[in-house]
Parts: sequence; structure tokens; C-alpha cells
Amino acid sequence: MTDTTRVPRGRVLRFLRAVAYAVLPAELVLAVCLAAGVRIPVAVLLVGELLVLGLLVTEATVFLRLLRSGLSARDALAELVPEAVLRLVGHELRLMAGLGRWVARRPHGVAGADGVFPHARDQAALMYGFAFVCVVETVGMSYLLADWPLVHTVVLVLDVYTVLFVLGLHAASVTRPHTLAGGFLRVRQAAHVDVHVPLDRIAGVRRESLFSHEKRDGELNLAVGSQTSVTIELTEPVDAPRLLGAPRPVRLIRLHADDPRALVHEVTRARTAPSPSPGPLPTA
Repeated sequence: MTDTTRVPRGRVLRFLRAVAYAVLPAELVLAVCLAAGVRIPVAVLLVGELLVLGLLVTEATVFLRLLRSGLSARDALAELVPEAVLRLVGHELRLMAGLGRWVARRPHGVAGADGVFPHARDQAALMYGFAFVCVVETVGMSYLLADWPLVHTVVLVLDVYTVLFVLGLHAASVTRPHTLAGGFLRVRQAAHVDVHVPLDRIAGVRRESLFSHEKRDGELNLAVGSQTSVTIELTEPVDAPRLLGAPRPVRLIRLHADDPRALVHEVTRARTAPSPSPGPLPTA
């Protein structure tokens, strides 16, 4: 006898994803049109809202079933939403959260760290300049498109988000420094790179200023202002996932720090000091 309460998988989940890909962009287009003053027939608005409401209710029901089947909230969400989408959304949310942390001066992941190594100083002038250019472009396009309300609204939203995105990139770099804690060197860049390197896998760490980096398999180059100042060689590869989640094993990491001498000294001291094997990955 078939269990009618079993968790939906396969075809049902693929169907929900296909509907979401169609309905949500259409809802966004309707929202932009309404904001721009375009008159939308009431029947079209009603159908659109009903579709969105039905999609949300269905996905909430499936999500609850997945939770009841024993999956964690994260795993249940991963069943409903493709990993690439989750990663992109997570990246954007971390950028916006970085703006809040930057204003509040609350860096991420530094609680209990044995060493904190900022790395955003040398890119500040470039990022501020880029943000200023984006603001000027936003004002100029707003003036030029004033007679086309729909285009004006769309371009204004995109331009404002671009300014926030640029500031968010810098804010994420400022608030997410490299850290040394719990037997791991946590290597980060903006909101898209976060790699835990076990100290017992580090074969060597040295100061090395480089201004050009060729893309090679097994190497991770985290340049700031086109520069890296520290090179880390590993005995075994660690995984440095790409933005959309594709695995990327690396055995050589080049990164930048505002004070590379301090980073090299602290990592060397931590590697040579007698200590227990690394514990679980720090989550703070």
C-alpha cells in the first residue's frame, strides 16, 4: 500500500522549481511596471497574485513535509531551491549584512580568535572611487531618462543597487578579515571566499609580494588591489568552493593582509607551538 503522506521528491520538486522560475520573474516585472505608473488590468494583477500565493503555500507545505521527514531546515530548503540560487542569494545577503556590520563596526567571525588580520585597506581608495563614479552615473541617467518613467524606474533601481553592491563588496572585505582560531587559518575575501585551512596541512608560509597572478589549477589567488603579500603552501589540498558551489581543491594559497609580517609570524608560531589536533570548524 502506498504511503500518501510521504515527502514529495523528483517530479514534484522539479515542477515547483519550474513554476517558480516562471512566476517570480513575472511578478517582478509587474512590480516594476506598477512602480513606474503603468496601468495594469485588474484581472492580470489578480491572476499574478493568486499564482504567487499558490506557489508560496505549496512550497511552504512541501517544506514542512520535508522537515517532518527528518531533514534539517537547510537541507529542506536545498531540496526546494537549487544550490546555485541559494548561494547567489546568500552572497547578496552577506554583502548587505556587511554594510550593516561596517556601520556598526562589528566584524564577523572574530570572537575568540587568536589572531585577526584585516586585508581591505589597500583597496579602499579604488572602491570609493568606483562607488563615486556609480553615484554620478545614477544621477546622470536619472536626469536623462526623466521623460520615460518606466525606463527611468528600472534603471534607477539597478543603479542604486549597483552602488550598494560596490559598497557591500568593500564592507564585506572590511568586516570579514582573515582569522586564526581553533587550529585553523580562516582565509576570506569579500563575501564569496571563506576557506578553513588546518594548520597541520600548512607546509610553509612566507611573505611574498606579487602583482600578477596566472590562473592555474590547484592555486587560489586572493588579490587585493591586484596584490598578494603572503604565500601559503599546503601538504594536502583543501576545498575552496567556487561562487556557485563547484569544488576547487587547492594546494597553494596567495592572499593579502594589511600586516603580512604579523600574519606570517602568528601562523608560524601556531604551527610550531605544541597543541592538540584541530577541533571542529569554527562557526562564529
